[in-house]
Amino acid sequence: MIIGDLSKIEGRTYPARRLTQNLVGGASPVQCKNFCMGYVTLEPNGGQVPWHNQESEEIYFVISGKAEMCLGEERQEMVSGQIVQIPSGVYHQLTNIGDEPLTFVYVYGPAGDVAHWRQELAGTLPKAGVDVPELPTGAQTQCTDMPEGGPVII
Repeated sequence: MIIGDLSKIEGRTYPARRLTQNLVGGASPVQCKNFCMGYVTLEPNGGQVPWHNQESEEIYFVISGKAEMCLGEERQEMVSGQIVQIPSGVYHQLTNIGDEPLTFVYVYGPAGDVAHWRQELAGTLPKAGVDVPELPTGAQTQCTDMPEGGPVII
């Protein structure tokens, strides 16, 4: 039996002010072939999963806090207890718009690493409205800043 423990999973901090801890897949002791799952903490007032898309279908479940969810051309606030389905290939972004940390769980399948993690660490995320579709009207700005110290290769 393999049991993971969130309190013992170090996780990775990203330039867009978030900590991602893999619960299933990645650096977790728990591995599955058909899906990945993680616990994410977005820092108050702007911590973010920047505008991106991926081939995987995905779910975000907000545990605590208040967020702005952008999905395709739509923009809506989300709070604790709400879940959103992110269809394959659709651009999306989640931003903490509250004064407290926001926590959520993601699940996507099939299992595997997603390109936007590597792109964000390297400072090469495609920019909304330039390289990829624009964010919905009124949305929080996408974080595309290069990490301090230059690109990080993983």
